[in-house]
Amino acid sequence: MTGRPLRVHRRGRGPAMMMLHGFTGSGQGMESLARSFEDEFEVLAPDLPGHGCSSISAGYSFDRAVDDLLATLEACGHRSACWLGYSMGARLALACAAREPRCANSLVLVGARAGIEDPAARELRRNEDEALAARIEAEGIEAFVDQWMAQALFATQRRLGDAFLAGARRERLANSARGLAASLRVLGPGAQRPLFDVLARVEAPVLLVAGALDRKFADVARDLAARLPRAEVCEIADAGHAAHLETPEAFLAAAREFLRRTTGPARSVFTNQVQETA
Repeated sequence: MTGRPLRVHRRGRGPAMMMLHGFTGSGQGMESLARSFEDEFEVLAPDLPGHGCSSISAGYSFDRAVDDLLATLEACGHRSACWLGYSMGARLALACAAREPRCANSLVLVGARAGIEDPAARELRRNEDEALAARIEAEGIEAFVDQWMAQALFATQRRLGDAFLAGARRERLANSARGLAASLRVLGPGAQRPLFDVLARVEAPVLLVAGALDRKFADVARDLAARLPRAEVCEIADAGHAAHLETPEAFLAAAREFLRRTTGPARSVFTNQVQETA
C-alpha cells in the first residue's frame, strides 16, 4: 500500500463502514450519521484531503487520495468495508472500489457521479474550479462559505431551519481557505480522471441515492446504474442533493434495507483489529 493514512474519526465496533463527507465537510461533521450505524459497524470517517486535519501537499492528486483512503482502511485493521459517500466522497468511494474491488463489500452513494465524461465539459469545470479556488484564497473562508451555501443546489436545505443552517455553516468554517482551494484543484470533478471505462471493475452492489428534487443528479444516478454491474437507484421523495441530511429517516431506512439484503452474509470477510491512525 503506497498511501498514507488520513486523520480518521472512529465510532462503534464490527465490520467497517468508510463514511466519506462532501466538499466543505469533515469527518467530524459526519458524526450524527455515524451514530446511526455505530451499533452495526465500526464507522471510519476520515477528514478528506484539504478538509479538517488532512492537508494537501504539493503534487497531490486524485489518485493519491484514493491511495490514502485505501491506506486508511488498512491502518484501521480492515481489509474491506461498506463505503458510504456523499458527493465528493461518493466519487472517491467509487474510485476506491474501481481501483481495488476487494476493498468494497457494498457502496451507498449519495449524489454520486463518475467524473465528467466529455473532455470539453471537464476542462470547463476544471477552469471554473480554478477560478473559484483563487476566489476562496483572495476573499477568505467566511465569504466563500456564505456564497457556497446560497447556491440553488442547496436551496432545499433552507427548510431544515436556522439551527441546522447555522451548524452547517460552523462546520464549513472549521476548514481553511487554503485547504478548500487545494481540494478543488485536486479533487474537483474537473481534476478527476473519469471512471466510466473502469466501472465494470466494481464488483460490489451499489445503491445510488438521489433526492427527487435534485433532477440533475437523479438522472446521473440512473445513467450510472446502467453502467455498473450491480447497481440500483433509490430516489428519495421531497429531498434535494443532500438526501441523507434533508430526509434522514427515509435515507436510513433505504440504506439499512440495502445493506441487510446485500452485505449481511458477507460480514465474515472483515477483520476488527484496533489500531489508531493519526
